Amino acid sequence: MLSRILAALAVVALLVLTILYASGKGWLGSDWGAGEVTGLETPAQIVTARDTSQRTAAADLGVRKPKRILFGDLHVHSTYSIDAFAMALPLAGGEGAYPVSDACDFARHCAALDFWSINDHAMGITAEGWRDTIESIRQCNAVASDPERADSVAFLGWEWTQMGTRADNHYGHKNVIFRDLTDDAIPARPIAAAPPPDMLEIQPDSDVNPPAVVMGLVPFATRDPIYFDWARFMQTVASVPSCPADQPVRSLPNDCREAVATPGELFAKLDEWGHESMVIPHGTTWGFYTPLGSAWDKQLSSAQHDPKRQQLVEVFSGHGNSEEFRSWQEVRLDREGPETCPEPTADYLPSCWQAGEIIHARCESAGESETECDARAERARALYVEGNVSGFLTVPGARAADWLDAGQCRDCFQPSFNYRPKSSVQYMMALRNFDEAETSGAPDRFRFGFMASSDNHSARPGTGYKEVRRTAFTESRFEHLGESFLGGKDEREPGPEAVPFSAEAMASAGVSFFGLRETERGGSFFLNGGLIAAHSEGRSRGAIWDAMGRREVYGTSGPRILLWFDLLNAPGSRAQEVPMGGEVGMEESPVFRVRAVGSFEQQPGCPTHTSEMLAAERLARLCKGECYHPSDTRRPISRIEIIRIRPQAEQDEPIETLIEDPWKSFACDPDPGGCTVHFADEDFTGEGRDVLYYARAIETPSLAVNAGGLRCERDEQGTCVRTRPCIGVDESDDCLAETEERAWSSPIFVDYRESEPDPEAGQLEVVDR
Repeated sequence: MLSRILAALAVVALLVLTILYASGKGWLGSDWGAGEVTGLETPAQIVTARDTSQRTAAADLGVRKPKRILFGDLHVHSTYSIDAFAMALPLAGGEGAYPVSDACDFARHCAALDFWSINDHAMGITAEGWRDTIESIRQCNAVASDPERADSVAFLGWEWTQMGTRADNHYGHKNVIFRDLTDDAIPARPIAAAPPPDMLEIQPDSDVNPPAVVMGLVPFATRDPIYFDWARFMQTVASVPSCPADQPVRSLPNDCREAVATPGELFAKLDEWGHESMVIPHGTTWGFYTPLGSAWDKQLSSAQHDPKRQQLVEVFSGHGNSEEFRSWQEVRLDREGPETCPEPTADYLPSCWQAGEIIHARCESAGESETECDARAERARALYVEGNVSGFLTVPGARAADWLDAGQCRDCFQPSFNYRPKSSVQYMMALRNFDEAETSGAPDRFRFGFMASSDNHSARPGTGYKEVRRTAFTESRFEHLGESFLGGKDEREPGPEAVPFSAEAMASAGVSFFGLRETERGGSFFLNGGLIAAHSEGRSRGAIWDAMGRREVYGTSGPRILLWFDLLNAPGSRAQEVPMGGEVGMEESPVFRVRAVGSFEQQPGCPTHTSEMLAAERLARLCKGECYHPSDTRRPISRIEIIRIRPQAEQDEPIETLIEDPWKSFACDPDPGGCTVHFADEDFTGEGRDVLYYARAIETPSLAVNAGGLRCERDEQGTCVRTRPCIGVDESDDCLAETEERAWSSPIFVDYRESEPDPEAGQLEVVDR
C-alpha cells in the first residue's frame, strides 16, 4: 500500500513539475503582438484649425512667412520592450498589453501629435516582433489619406540600450530612427547593445529570467493567467540566438540578435545598411543606470561620434531634465588611484557621503565610540562608491527616507534622478576634441540640436499635454517592480556596519535586476514628459525629417509653446535670418531675436470629434478620459533666458567657466500674445572664440506631476531634514507641485572667423521667414 501511495505521489509531483515547467517555458501563454490600429483620420478641418491658430500667433509677433511648428514624440515604448511589458503586469499596477497600435491611436487622438516614433528596446525585439512593428507603423501611416498633408506621421525605430558597469565603459541609451518605411529602407533586424563582459546577459537561467519551474509558479501563486504570457515573452526573447560576429549585416540570418558594444560599432552597422537614419542620445544624466562619474568626453571622437547621424540630443523626457551642468561631483575620480567619495557642498549631498552618515548614526546608537563610528562611516562611503549604481545596497535595511535628497540636483529644473552632471547637455556642448585636432574629418565639437520627448513605456506618445494620470502617463510604476519578484525588496535588518555589494549575494537573497537599482526613490522623479517641435515646410514625412536634419527643432517640457530664435546679422545673408540650429562664421558681434508664445490652457476631457474617431472603450482605456483639448486662452511667457556656452579653447580648460546660465534674462509682460526680445553679444569680437547660444522660453508657474521630486522639508540653513517622496500613495494622487514649464531652442553656433567665410563652404541654409 505504501509503495502505491509513494508511486501516486511521485506521479502527482511529476505532473505538477511538468505543468510548472510548461508554464515557465511559456507554453501556456499567448503572444501580445502589435495589435490593430482602429482610429480614423483626424478631420481635415481640425488640422487646418491648428495650423491657422499658429499662423495667427506668429503674425501677431511679426513672424514673416512662418513654417509650420509641428509637435511630436520620438521616444515611445510598447510592450515589445521588456521593462514596458513588466510594467504592464498587475504587480506593477499595469493593465495588460500596450502594443504599437495603441501608440498610433494615442498619438493621433489622445495627444493630437503631428508625428511620433516607436523605439522599443532592441534587446527585446524578436524577428516576428520586428516584422509586426513595421506592419503596425505602416498601418498607422496608411490612416492618413494624403501623406503630403498627413494628420499624423509615424516613424520607425528602436532604442540602443547600452548600460556600462563603470564610467569608462558606459555610453548610454540612444534612439535610432529611420526616415522611410519601404523594405529597401529598413534594416532586417534591430541592433541591440552588447553588455560589457562583467555584466550578466539575459539568459533563460539568469537573475532577470529565473529557471522555468520558478517562473512557472508565478501564474498559480498570483492566480492570474497574464503571467503565462509574461513567461512566454521572456522565454521567447531569451531563446533568440546571437548573430555570428564579423559578418556583413546583409549576410546575417534575420532571426538572430545583432548586438554591438559601442556607439562607433553601431554607426558602422548603420553605414553598412546605408539607410537614412538618425541617432538621438537620451536620458544622459539619469543615474538610475548611469555609473557614478560618467562623462561624455570619451564619446567626442571619430571612433564614437558620427555627426551625420547623431545630430540631435534629448534634453528632457519623462525621466527628467538632462540639460544643466553643475560643478559638484557625485564621485571623485583620481587618475592615479581609486574613486573616492567627495564631501558635501552647500548645494549637493553625495549619496556615498550619506551612506556614511546613516552608518555613523546607527553605530552611535549601538554604543560604539566616536573613533569607531568615524571609521565605519569612512568605510561605508568607500563601499558605496565600489557598489556604484547599487551602492545603496551596501547599507543594509536602508529605506528611502534615510537617504534624504542625496544624489539629487537641488537647483535644476525637474532633474533626472541621481543626476550625473558630466553627462549633461551643457557639458557636452562645452567640450572640444583636442586629441584629434590634426586629424582630417574628426569632429571638433558636439553640434547638437535640442529636442525633448516622453520616454513613455505604455504606448502613449506625448503624455505631457496635461498634468494628470500619474500612474498611467508616467513610469512611476517602476517603484513596484523593485519590490516584485522581478526586483525583490531588501529585507535585511538595519545594521551598524556597511557591507560590500555583491550581485551574487543579492541574488541568493531574492534581489535581482530592478531591486539592484533605486526604484523606490526614483519613482518620485518620473514626469509626464516632453515634446519635440519642428519648424517644418509641410506635414509630410520628408518635410519633418528635413527640419530635424537642419536642427531647426526645439524641445518643450510638455506644453506646446511656440518658439522662434534667429540670428539677424549673419555675413552674406542679405538681411535673411539664420534660425535655431544654424551654424555661421563671423567676426562682428552677433545680434539675435527670440519670440515666444505660451501654450493653450487645457479644458477637461476630450474634444467632441475624438469620440467620433475612436471607439468609446478604447478612448477610455488609452486616454483615461483626458485628451489634448485646448481652450482659446494661452499661458503667458514670464521670461526668456539666454544661455551662452564658449566651447573649450584649450585642453583641460575648466568647463564651469564656459557655461553661462543664464547669460541674459528678460522679463516679459504678462501678455498671452507672447514675448519678443532682442540682444547682442558685444564681447564676441574682443574675445575672438567660438560661441553657441540658445534660448529658454519660460511660462508662468503651474502645477505638474512629480515636479517636487522628493518634496524635501528644509531647515533654516536649507538642509533637507525630511522627505515626502511620492511612494505608495493612492493612484488618484498625482503628486502635483508648482513648476515653470519651458521650451529650449536648438543652439545657434557662431564660430569666430576673422575673414568673411565662403558662403558655399558647408554652411547651413540661411532661410527667409
